[in-house]
Amino acid sequence: QVQLVESGGGLVQAGDSLTLSCAASGRAFSRYAVGWFRQAPGKEREFAVAISWSGGTTYCADSVKGRFTISRDNAKNTVYLQMNSLTPEDTAVYYCAAGNSWRATPILASEYDYWGQGTQVTVSS
Repeated sequence: QVQLVESGGGLVQAGDSLTLSCAASGRAFSRYAVGWFRQAPGKEREFAVAISWSGGTTYCADSVKGRFTISRDNAKNTVYLQMNSLTPEDTAVYYCAAGNSWRATPILASEYDYWGQGTQVTVSS
């Protein structure tokens, strides 16, 4: 079992930066790929970015490419999401998820086994 807790969300202005953290507890977290998903009001949950278990491979959705960076520190059981140049369209609840998929950087929600409770990010214009 892996438990995930997101933190770092908040209210920011357009153009600002924000860093989210996903802290994990439980066994063998370092063996799992981790992804960040987000869900805006009235919309379906969408994939944002993922990182492989080793941290050697990352993959970003086109909507965040060049602005969002994912990293991990397996010694601290923590994954980070650095978000730059935020826009109101980035407003959503952000979830981290861990999964043991055949894919190094899973992009489907169904490929993840464990989810956090989410953290709200609101970007004002």
